[in-house]
Amino acid sequence: MSPQLSGGLAGYGCRLLEGDARGMRQNPATGVSSPRPLQFHVITMPTPIGRSLLPRLLITLVIALVAALPFTAGLPGDFVFDDIPNIVNNDGLKLQKLDGESLIKIATAPQISGSLRTLPTLTFALDYWRSGHLDPAAFKSTNILIHALTACVLAWFFHALLLTAGVSVGRARWAAVALSLAWALHPLQVSSVLYIVQRMQTMGTLFLVLALLAYLQARRAHLAGRSGRTALLAAVLMWVVAMGCKEDSVLFPVYALALELTVLGFGAADASLARRLRRGYLVATLAGIVVYALVLVPSYWHWGAYPVRDFSSIERLLTQARVLCMYLWQIAVPMPSHMPFYYDWLQPSRGLLQPWTTLPSVLAVLALVVLAWRLRARWPLFSLGLLLFFAAHLITSNVIGLELAFEHRNHFALIGAVLALGSLLARAATAMQMRVWTQAVICVAILAVLCGGLVMRARDWVAPYAFAVASTKLAPSSGRAWFGLCLLQMETGGGAVADNPRLDQAIDACGSGAEAAPYALNSLAMLVVLKTVRGDISPGDWARFQERLETVSMNWENQRAPLAFSQHFRNGVALDKQQMMRAFATLSRRASIAPFNSASLGYFIMDDLHEPDQAMPYFLIAVGSANPLDPFPWQLADELKEKNRPDLAAEIMRHVSATRGAGETAVQAGD
Repeated sequence: MSPQLSGGLAGYGCRLLEGDARGMRQNPATGVSSPRPLQFHVITMPTPIGRSLLPRLLITLVIALVAALPFTAGLPGDFVFDDIPNIVNNDGLKLQKLDGESLIKIATAPQISGSLRTLPTLTFALDYWRSGHLDPAAFKSTNILIHALTACVLAWFFHALLLTAGVSVGRARWAAVALSLAWALHPLQVSSVLYIVQRMQTMGTLFLVLALLAYLQARRAHLAGRSGRTALLAAVLMWVVAMGCKEDSVLFPVYALALELTVLGFGAADASLARRLRRGYLVATLAGIVVYALVLVPSYWHWGAYPVRDFSSIERLLTQARVLCMYLWQIAVPMPSHMPFYYDWLQPSRGLLQPWTTLPSVLAVLALVVLAWRLRARWPLFSLGLLLFFAAHLITSNVIGLELAFEHRNHFALIGAVLALGSLLARAATAMQMRVWTQAVICVAILAVLCGGLVMRARDWVAPYAFAVASTKLAPSSGRAWFGLCLLQMETGGGAVADNPRLDQAIDACGSGAEAAPYALNSLAMLVVLKTVRGDISPGDWARFQERLETVSMNWENQRAPLAFSQHFRNGVALDKQQMMRAFATLSRRASIAPFNSASLGYFIMDDLHEPDQAMPYFLIAVGSANPLDPFPWQLADELKEKNRPDLAAEIMRHVSATRGAGETAVQAGD
């Protein structure tokens, strides 16, 4: 980057908003002195419509192509992980006819992953319609297009931002291109773009950047003495659209506040508007703190472990310090080997020194936040970058009981990190009196390294087997990675059948996963299934599974593992009946099984294992949670009578009467 850019970064406090309040102004008529009004010297941005439009459009096209082409190395790939429930198994988005009624039906249908993700779901439906089937390449090509568009919009945002910070027009244009490409080509973006379901995140980022660009243009108009009303309305509209993509888009006001604290300084040519801005943001900030303290924390705080998690709120907050430092390391040192797709191997922090990296990580995060605050006037773009990075993680690194880490959470946060790192590089270039061409060569070299790392990661997504193998190499302690490889080997060879040519490879993968991930059950459960198919299952294999079932944390994945036995048994795998019954009993004792799953287990034990007496505990759980209008208890009682077990039918009805009678008594007492 150029010396002018670095000078703009360093000299913000003297040049951006030079408030002329060095003395008092005296009224010659009255002789009374009063404070001199602030004078704002604003560098105006040339209008984008004019003789420079064509070169800008050409540069924008180049940005789009450079941002998109490296990701094609990951085509066609396959659907993975959350793609399966949200897209593959979601019949509601399989659009057969393109008309208004069909689109409205899809838009208004309940969304599996969240009620505020309507727009990405509509685009999934359109991808299905244009390809005629579930074609991963068609879905991924749309993701790549969205990424390219975001890179273009981001370049325009950076351009306006750098101009506001006092950088010359020419320098700002090329610095904006470099920054936007550094964001677009970072290897960390691979899992956001090629992981199809993360379109919810990437579309949210696109409209957030559009909202920030509109907001920045409105505020530049205020600095120049114009109204900026149209741009403000556009910012609000883009924010609303972003909210229709991903819930964390609610953080837009926080990003706008970061702009005000650094580059904009709540300034305006109209002093009364400047005061209203300061007061408005102060009130909004205090309101946000109150909502957080009185609503969010009480709603989500858990002194003990979250449901289906193995960590408490305190442990989650401690762990997030390590996670944020890990993200920063991945961004600053963008080697593909630092970026595994799976993060289930990441263990929670149980204290400030468990593991020992927790305390240094907490101190590092606090130091960076304090540094951003202290340097917000001297190094505004560096501070803005840090504030945007941490603000982007305010939801995912807070008290809500989400999984500990995912790469796509950095899709917007990477904008801030790139800005902060770019400003540091610019200052270093100035300090070393580096020539412009030398800076340009270094910039191109950095982009080339990023692009190379991106292509290397993207190639791992080109086919399911390549992805599965790469995942186990990058995350050798990940239970999900090994289980994914095991399932792929099994399904590629024809399923859990004795003549599967890949049966041995599948068993080896499950065995490796069972050893590498002692916190997980899936690989060990599948190892029992596949060794039963091969005919060499031993009592020791079952004993190992039962022992682990008694000790592991009962998260949602571990709860599902024993339930898989019923499916494979129904498909012809001769699993040991008594061992399955023991596993189900342990599961029921150690975890709160959902009523539907409990009823399913009961039916499996009654109909497939022919043990109606053993099925009763699971049926009682299900009927005790049934809605009063649900006919399930009476249907179950009729089925038990048909099996010549009127005694069990009577027990079901007694249980229903007792639980509902107790509920009615409690309601009456409450009245």
